Amino acid sequence: MFAQIREYYQRLAPEITDEEWEVLENMLTFKSLQKGEFLIKEGEVCNHVSFISSGLLRMYMNSNGLEVSLGFVGTNEYISSYESFLTRSPSLENIDAIENTTLIQLNFDNMQILYNKKPIYQKVGRKIAEQLFIWLNQRSSALLLLTPEQRYDQMIENNPYLLQSVPQYMLATYIGITPRHLSRIRKQKLGK
Repeated sequence: MFAQIREYYQRLAPEITDEEWEVLENMLTFKSLQKGEFLIKEGEVCNHVSFISSGLLRMYMNSNGLEVSLGFVGTNEYISSYESFLTRSPSLENIDAIENTTLIQLNFDNMQILYNKKPIYQKVGRKIAEQLFIWLNQRSSALLLLTPEQRYDQMIENNPYLLQSVPQYMLATYIGITPRHLSRIRKQKLGK
């Protein structure tokens, strides 16, 4: 039932024992989202970190009445409104399902218990936080340093499935351009 997430954890910390895993497993819960449903809405406090067992979610913010996509997170990855989760403050972003999605969740209180009971999970939590930091830093650097065409190429290279799974207007805001500009880039790329 939890083989997929256990494999993820064992890649991060192969030394996790069966007993340590069992403690975590007893704290995990399942959640299903239908396409279009929210994991969290702006203004809510995020109470869980969620491992995506299957599906695709989008993180976005509202800016001057427009939705700006911050990222897309899929199967075998973690997602959370992490700042809200850590600080227990209202989320600045929304997370919604692009596809029907199944999640395995760990709530805030259980995470604190886990960190105190089993120090191996402090290591795992740090590694997950480091991956998130690297992803956010790469995302920020791309927006500042790359042209829209380069950001498009990078998106296709790293996540080609997004073209089939995500509406064009969401991809455009993720790259930082208008849908019309994205159409031009796609036509140029197809013409090569």
